[in-house]
This record gives sequence, C-alpha cells and structure tokens, in this order.
Amino acid sequence: MQDKELISSEEALKIVLDNKQNYGIENVVIDEAIGRELSEDILADRDFPPFDRVTMDGIAINFDGYINQAIKGNCNMSIEHIQLAGEEVKTLNILENCIEVMTGAILPRNCDTVIRYEDLDISEKIVVCKLPFVNIIKKQNVHHQGSDKKKGEVLIKKNTVISAMEIAILAAVGKQFTSCYKLPKIAIISTGDELIDINEIILPHQIRKSNSFMMSAYLRKMGYFVNQFHLKDDKIELNTNLQMLISDYDILILSGGVSAGKADFVPDVLLELGVKNLFHKVAQRPGKPIWFGVKPDDKTNISKIVFALPGNPVSTSVCFLKYVVPHLIKNNHIQYAKLADNIIFKPNLTYFVPVAIENKYGEIWAKPFAGNGSGDFTNLVDADGFLELPADKSNFISGEIFPYFSFRD
Repeated sequence: MQDKELISSEEALKIVLDNKQNYGIENVVIDEAIGRELSEDILADRDFPPFDRVTMDGIAINFDGYINQAIKGNCNMSIEHIQLAGEEVKTLNILENCIEVMTGAILPRNCDTVIRYEDLDISEKIVVCKLPFVNIIKKQNVHHQGSDKKKGEVLIKKNTVISAMEIAILAAVGKQFTSCYKLPKIAIISTGDELIDINEIILPHQIRKSNSFMMSAYLRKMGYFVNQFHLKDDKIELNTNLQMLISDYDILILSGGVSAGKADFVPDVLLELGVKNLFHKVAQRPGKPIWFGVKPDDKTNISKIVFALPGNPVSTSVCFLKYVVPHLIKNNHIQYAKLADNIIFKPNLTYFVPVAIENKYGEIWAKPFAGNGSGDFTNLVDADGFLELPADKSNFISGEIFPYFSFRD
C-alpha cells in the first residue's frame, strides 16, 4: 500500500521544473563561455563564406574563355599570377589564361572555375589540362559566397549550451563577449554529526563527507560556481546558519537530515525560515525522503530554491540527477537506454537502478547492478548512471527502453 503523502516522481519533477528561476543575463567573455547557455541568437555578421573561396590547390580559369580555346584545339594556358590565401583579390586579364590558386584563397576576378593540380601539366608557366574539356564543370571547386549562410541569418539559436563548436562560431563572427543567462549562486550543505572533513583523523563511528564533493564536482563541470558548507545536527545552529545561507545564495542543496530520525531537523527549520514546502517524500527508491521548497522574494521576484536530499550516498546521487540537474539546465533532454537483464521489483515505486552502459551497434544497453542498498555508493564506481523503472509495474524485460541518467557526462 503506497503512503498517501507520497507524490509520484513525475509530479515531483514537474514541480521542480515549474519553479525554475530567471536570474537575468550577463555578457561573458568567449574564453569563459564554454558550458554557458546563450540568451541571444547569434547572427552572421557577413555572408558565409564571405567570398567565393577556392577549395582545391590548382588554377582558376574563366570557363567560357577556356572552353572557346579548347574547342579550337588550343588547350595551353599561360599563368598570369599566383593567388594565395589571405591576399587581396587579383584579376585575370586575358580570359584564355589562368591564375594559380591555393585552397582558401579568394577566387580571382574574371574567374569562375578551378582545376586541381592533379589534372594539370605545368612547365615554364604554361599549363595544359590533362582532362578532356568536356569533363570540366563550370564553377567546380569553388565554395560560393553566402552558400552556407547569408548575412543576418541565425547561426546559433538562443538557449543553446555553448560547446567547442559554438566557440568557433562566436570567434568567426567577432563575438568576444556574448549574452548568456546568469548562473545562480549555489551552496551545497552537508549535515550530520557523523560526518568529518576529508583531512581529519577518522574515528570508528565517523564517516568522511563525500556527497557534497560529488555534487560540487558535477556542478563545476557544468560551469557553476559553488561553495560547500557543513552543519551539525543542532536545530539552533541549523536555523542560524541556514538563514544566512538563504540570504546569500540563490539555490541551496542540502544532503541529510530530511528523514524521520530524532535529529532530522531540516524540514522543520526550513519551514521556520519561511521556505514553502512544495513536496516532501516521493514514491521512489532510493531517495524517497527528498524535500523541495521555495522562498519568494518580493523585492526581486526571484524565489530562493531549496533542495533537501536524503543523506545516503546512492539516494543523494539519484535525487541530484533526477531533480537538481534538470532544474539547472534550460533544456531537459532525456536520455534512454535498453534494459540488458530482466528485473522484478514489486513495490509500487519508481525504481532507480544503477547500471553500466554498453554501446551495441549504435544501441545503448544498460546492465543493472544489484548493490547493497542506498548506502552502497562504492558500487557506483562500476556503474555509469541510473535507469528509471516506472511504478505500477513489477516485471521489467530485457530490451525494454527506459529513461537513463548518467553521472559520467
């Protein structure tokens, strides 16, 4: 029997996505734009290519001039100039002659066709084409001005996440600075008296902090700047410190303190601080106790966002990938993979199973790991992510396709 207070993972994700905030826009220098999301369309500042461009080393000719001579039996051409890439355009003065040209050069005036060196015999600045003239095609080996994009056309659409290829386009149109969505200030907060810093001497009853390092590393890879904090399981300390953090940061991501334990004070403290609870507990395994809320700011009209994730490492990883990451990206593109083995899971819950990924002839297959529960995060070293198996079903058959969440991206 499913707990009545639980909501489905689909409902929870919708609430999370519906509460995305707009933090404004800012100009970002090109060297720091990788991974950022464009808040503007990038337009061609001129035609692409900006001139008729030579695509083969060889000679440029006037097709009609050459053909007229060839029909008369004279296939000899004199070389008037050499046109190198980066040089100002040169002119073919006698239409029956030619100009040597290099790949990337502007096509000389009065020329419209390029014949590659491999099809030529050249001696003493006299050129003879080895091909029958009927095999020469007018305008061959020329990349024509504006054939890719015309001036003013959109090269990169708004909301695109900038990769190395977009960086190349930004450079090509002279965008030293580009308009991007501002990134929120994010605080990652671990809670729990059992946790210690990684450089401390550990006692038998203690464990080292790891969740906050995992989430911080993932977010930094996405381009976010984050700070880490640790708070003890003390209600007064939690209240004082969370109040300051909510004031200073746009998004808080807590790990631990949200279940039903005697020291799980986080939900009550957040409510005391005016954070409106939008859901607490989701019908899923692992990660059931996840808490999500917002604190509206009447002055800025930008709500503070709070994720409070269960502290078990596997639960934290699942909730982080399923809810936090989609909240932070503009376009939530879902990946899918095929289940590699049969699974039976009887509870009426959405089940996130750790999987290893294998690419078989262009298809992504996900092999499940059984694991030892939500605390067995060492098992995740051999996994690539989680496969999401829906509720209201108990038998999952090899070959079926399900959503896949990767922590290797």
